[in-house]
Amino acid sequence: MAAEYVQSDQFRGARIHLCELAGLEIRDCEVSGLKIVDCYGSDVYIGGDFERLVVNDVDVTAYVEAELDRQQPTRVMARDAVSPDDYRAAWDAIESLWEATLDRARLLPEAKLYEQVNGEWSFVETQRHLLFASDAWLGNAVLEEESPYHPLGYPAGGMPPDASAKLGLTLEATPTLDEVLATRLARMATMRRAVDGLTESELDRVCRRKPADPYPDQEYVVRRCLKVILKEEAEHNRYAVRDLAVLEAGVD
Repeated sequence: MAAEYVQSDQFRGARIHLCELAGLEIRDCEVSGLKIVDCYGSDVYIGGDFERLVVNDVDVTAYVEAELDRQQPTRVMARDAVSPDDYRAAWDAIESLWEATLDRARLLPEAKLYEQVNGEWSFVETQRHLLFASDAWLGNAVLEEESPYHPLGYPAGGMPPDASAKLGLTLEATPTLDEVLATRLARMATMRRAVDGLTESELDRVCRRKPADPYPDQEYVVRRCLKVILKEEAEHNRYAVRDLAVLEAGVD
């Protein structure tokens, strides 16, 4: 069984030289300053949020971003939203994206929706994660709900298990897609009401809560919190569509 290192800083500043790294996976890690030099291989995949990415001395950052924007214009709307109308338009587009994606997913045998493609979250896990993101950034930070976190929410992989437990999350749960969607769609409806009522002053309001205890102690403004939700929805829809294509190809 392959070795696994979790929440470790033992590799910070390390130099790995003349080693066999085929199949190495680095997930949910801080990689600022990472260098891969004079290496060779095939099928190298890099995915994440990078301020600058250089491949063989060529800065490909702008190209990658432009291609992603071309493939999914909704991510541009989510990223560039400024006015209340921008936020509403972005949410309109996101609702349409997910309506089409859910219709597509339901054409597959439900068992397929629990399969992970290349180690990524399954379709059901993705819905659970987006539920958690909205619970945290909307329900807790923006709306200050008394009990914002649904037990089926699924946080990002970097959140420690004890922190998840304190929020009342049951990560080991195995709900059906309909069970997840019952609360996920309800939370999306809450977001619909929030953006419909947006004003400039509300966008600039400073939240009295942060999204969740593990998040840093800093200022959270409504416009930032809602934009996180927009970007999460747009990006995870892209991931879901990417993986659905693989699952569909495997169905006889």
